Amino acid sequence: MKGTTKLMGVIALSGALALAISGCTAGGNGGTDGGNEPQETKSADYNPQPRENLKEGGEVNFPINEITPQMNPFNGNASADTTRLAQWYNPQVFLMSPEGDVSANPAYLDDWNISTKDGKTVITMKVNEKAVWNDGTPIDYTAFEATWKANSGEDEAYEASATDGYKEIESVEPGETDKDVIVTFKGEFAWPSMPFLTGILNPAVNSPEVFNTAYIENAHPEWGAGPYKLTDFDLNGQTATFEPNEKWWGDAPLLDKVTFTGLDASASINAFKNGEIDMVGTNTKDRLAQVADMEDVTTYRSQQTAKTIIILDAEKPQLQDIAVREAFFKAIDIDQQKQIAWNGLDYEEAPAGSLNMYDFQDGYKDSFAEAGLKFDVDGAKKLLDDAGWVEGEDGIREKDGVKLEVVYPVHSDDPTIEALAKALQQQEKAVGIDLQIEKRAPADFSTDFSTKNWDGFSLRFTDSDPFGPLYFCQLYCSDSSLNLSGTGTADIDEKIKDEVETQTTPEDWTAATMKLEPEIIKETWGVIPLYNGPSIFTVKDGLANLTPEPYVGLDLFGVSPVENVGWEK
Repeated sequence: MKGTTKLMGVIALSGALALAISGCTAGGNGGTDGGNEPQETKSADYNPQPRENLKEGGEVNFPINEITPQMNPFNGNASADTTRLAQWYNPQVFLMSPEGDVSANPAYLDDWNISTKDGKTVITMKVNEKAVWNDGTPIDYTAFEATWKANSGEDEAYEASATDGYKEIESVEPGETDKDVIVTFKGEFAWPSMPFLTGILNPAVNSPEVFNTAYIENAHPEWGAGPYKLTDFDLNGQTATFEPNEKWWGDAPLLDKVTFTGLDASASINAFKNGEIDMVGTNTKDRLAQVADMEDVTTYRSQQTAKTIIILDAEKPQLQDIAVREAFFKAIDIDQQKQIAWNGLDYEEAPAGSLNMYDFQDGYKDSFAEAGLKFDVDGAKKLLDDAGWVEGEDGIREKDGVKLEVVYPVHSDDPTIEALAKALQQQEKAVGIDLQIEKRAPADFSTDFSTKNWDGFSLRFTDSDPFGPLYFCQLYCSDSSLNLSGTGTADIDEKIKDEVETQTTPEDWTAATMKLEPEIIKETWGVIPLYNGPSIFTVKDGLANLTPEPYVGLDLFGVSPVENVGWEK
């Protein structure tokens, strides 16, 4: 994205949010094991184990939604899958506990300090003398400088996923040596732990052209660094393979090989049952039932830091009128959507009331309820009536000879996803909107979304850290590459800049976002959340330190060293 804003994302990949393919993820306080007793859902459930409990060697095969064509995780066309893959062959400079406490990774940083000097927040870092990129370039201040410049928004030619945090930085400079990094902000900044949290760029990524295009269908393993190196990247075959990196200076990686394979829903469950992969999502009654009789597997359940959303493209002619978009959203029976998604899982959760925060976070409010979102068929019909859309003989509304049709792609063959789409289709038909479901390949997900090859779209906005209010601009500014509804305005941009981004404490910043969010919703009606929910995965027994990457998994906000993933002794 360009300008003043910076969401895996889709998912915002440089820091807060990212986009991920929509899934029938369950949510709440409990569930069943496919028909037996209710099962507990923990805040984090990822089999954490110290290295001394794990053996050296072995291989792991993970499924992933997509081996992505854009492999720059900071680019606006990347997704949560991009960031997940990137973590295995790029620096994890910072780590995070499941609760969201940030710490410097000692393999990369000998020192990390945040202070205030002359009214400005200053971060100082000392990079490990041994830290080096795979191409032989030392890891030093130039990597942090390149990352800042690409994501600051100063040069609009960079198609960054988000500029939040980075746009507040005034300079990145060397100290006594190039390994000494000094980051100075323009003033006091409320969220200094955020920048560089999801990684750094190789200084070879030094221009908009390189940043935007070099990683397309080319993962550039030589620009990486870390315990693993990328040894195979097959976009057509949808596989990526990582093996120990001989240039790594830290704790030896425990595994001999890690392979990710892009698989759709039915293929992944079959691959797991056949022993071809070691972990699979089991977030529906049917999928849990398919693994219920398997031996030597464990099912993990944790709170999910993601929101399943529906977004509309206001730039499409039939959706330009805000009344039509509001009607579309008020036609949705969210409770029915939850019942379908969580059928047989006995889950419950409070309404997902913000794109900004979760109900378990301090300062949360239900912004969408305050803005007037509710299931209201009669209200939706009146909005469409007043907008001049007349119901035809077939029940579908028309205006000026044009049917009120909304193209809605589905990138999954999971029967629950199909049922959710068909239920939505019937809900919209009840108010006179023709929702046209198009079945598409999972591998087309990120390209379809980023090119706006849709009228309506369901996906997950997933968070990499607990600093949700920081990314308010990424969610609602007019040049967001995450919120592609096309509903942002210059006036909203100015309000966010003046009322939110001038705050100097997390508490005040959070309060300002929660005050402004309902106002923006009423002015835009471009995207709504449906539900959050936990992650549910079934895993081969003994695999430990699961989901170490941002945006994914069983460890809440956790980010842990990929070299510590391994098999128990």
